[in-house]
Amino acid sequence: MLRSGGAVIHMQTSIDKIHFLYRGKYGFEEMKELPALPIFDEDVCCFLSEYSKLILKDKEAKLYPDIITFAFFCRKSNLEKLKKEYRQGARFGKGFTFHIAPSNVPINFAYTLAAGLLAGNTCVIRVSSKNFQQTEILCRILQQMYERFENPVKNYIGIITFERKKEVMDYMSGLCDVRVIWGGDETISRIRESKLQARSTDITFGDRYSICMIRAEEILKIREMEKLAQEFYNDTFLNDQNACSSPKSILWVGNDSDIEKAQSKFWDAIHEYTENKYHLEPMTVIDKYLTGLCCAIDMEGVRIKKHKNNLIWRIEIPEPNKKMQDYICMGGCFLEYKSENLDILEKVVTKKYQTVSYYGFEKEELQEWIREKRFSGIDRIVPIGKTLEFSLIWDGYDLIRELSRMYVII
Repeated sequence: MLRSGGAVIHMQTSIDKIHFLYRGKYGFEEMKELPALPIFDEDVCCFLSEYSKLILKDKEAKLYPDIITFAFFCRKSNLEKLKKEYRQGARFGKGFTFHIAPSNVPINFAYTLAAGLLAGNTCVIRVSSKNFQQTEILCRILQQMYERFENPVKNYIGIITFERKKEVMDYMSGLCDVRVIWGGDETISRIRESKLQARSTDITFGDRYSICMIRAEEILKIREMEKLAQEFYNDTFLNDQNACSSPKSILWVGNDSDIEKAQSKFWDAIHEYTENKYHLEPMTVIDKYLTGLCCAIDMEGVRIKKHKNNLIWRIEIPEPNKKMQDYICMGGCFLEYKSENLDILEKVVTKKYQTVSYYGFEKEELQEWIREKRFSGIDRIVPIGKTLEFSLIWDGYDLIRELSRMYVII
């Protein structure tokens, strides 16, 4: 009895340390007993579609482009389009899923919630303790959903936050059928100290690195640069390059003369578009300076090119190598290198590489190139302006299939 009582006390202590930003009518133990749903269940799609409508009507939500992008992801037409890609087979959710959202991308928690629900699961999302306005807005609208709509899916959701207490992580990890960890390699290692049940699994999203590649001659053909500047800004400065899919380095493809002219045209346009939209923190300037010094110490021939106001720092690397991915700096700091073709990436790409954004290349050309090279890394190749667009296939995981199970009748 003493052992049993001690376990109950420990469990209750863990729960008491959890703060709810949104909850349905059930506690964790009851949520664990909720039946799994089919993938793209009608109630789930209806719930997310109504959620999208409320977001798009909300005045405060409209101030945040990343929230509006999420709302468009949840629109009925998009969900129907996604559903068509998963028609084959009979799949249900795996059960109780526990998602640890990252602390550097505010909107990520909403996407991992949507993916978990679409895969047919109960979803408890631990969000960052940082005070993100996007989190508050979306949880407030979720609460409106709970009060206005009689949809069972509202009880399949919990949005929580808690301090880094191992006993709480142990408790939540012991409950879940799938644990989804969005964070750096160190975060993943620390969370994995909390054991799972024997048949439970982890889906992890560790440290990744992304690049942008630009064909110089195509930049020189552009008359008005504002659209491209806006798209590049959305990929980078909009979230301070915090997302793993935001490019940290730029490959320029072409001859030296074209590259020099294209760089001047491109970066002048980026600076003009960004200058009055992005607030540069003094600490970020120091980080850029230190990153440049480290690169210069560790690699030969490095040149640093900075624009006025320190807004953009370009670190020119004459001989690109696999160490480049170790030099991460936010707030408009980019490593640059050049080549006559894309083959130079064989010297650069590792398993850490996630997204390649591009301008001036044809899709068919890139498909042939990636099939030929078969890099150990690179999971996504998207046009400039699309790096932050969420997909149900992320980091090489098909989230619907990873978060669901298939049954067979013979």
